[in-house]
Amino acid sequence: MHTVELLLDEAADSAVRDAWRSLADAGLPSQARHRSPTNSPHLTLAACPELTAPIRWELAEVAAAAALPLPVRFTGVVRFERPTSVLAWALDLDPALAHLHRQVWEAVVSDSPPETLNPFHEPGRWSPHITLGRTRRAGAFAGRRVPELLPAPPLSARLTTLRSYDTETGDLEVLEHRP
Repeated sequence: MHTVELLLDEAADSAVRDAWRSLADAGLPSQARHRSPTNSPHLTLAACPELTAPIRWELAEVAAAAALPLPVRFTGVVRFERPTSVLAWALDLDPALAHLHRQVWEAVVSDSPPETLNPFHEPGRWSPHITLGRTRRAGAFAGRRVPELLPAPPLSARLTTLRSYDTETGDLEVLEHRP
C-alpha cells in the first residue's frame, strides 16, 4: 500500500515524539518502538495499492494548490478500536483540512479499485489524528490513566509536507508539483 500523509512542523513533531517516549517508558504500545528511519509523526489522509501516474499527477496538483504549511488544532486524546487498538491525538477537522482531505481522497479514488481503499479514509468517516501507539491487542489503551501519562498536545501545529510511504518497500516520496 501507498499512504498519502502530511508531516508536522518541528515543534509538533517533537511533542508527538515526547508522547511516544512517555508511552514506551510506561510499557505501553508506542510508535517509538518502530525504529525505521521513515517513522515520523504524520497525519494519514488516504492509502491506495499503487500510486499510478494519474494519481501522482493529481496529488502534485493538490500539493501545489494547498496552502502548506496548513495550521491545525489538536483537540485531545482519542482511542479507536478497529482491527487494532489505537491511541492518538485528534485534530480539529476545520474547513481547510476537510477540503485538502477531500482533494486527496478524490485523487486516490480517481485511479484505484474501490474495494482496495480503506473506508475509514472516506470524507465524512475520516477522523484526523496523529497516532501515538497501536497494537493488535484489543483494549490496550482502555485504562483511565493512560491519558495522564501523556504530555499535553500542542495547542496548534502546522502540516508542512505532503508525502507518500510505500509499506512494502519502505520508500518515501514527497508529493510536490514539479514544473
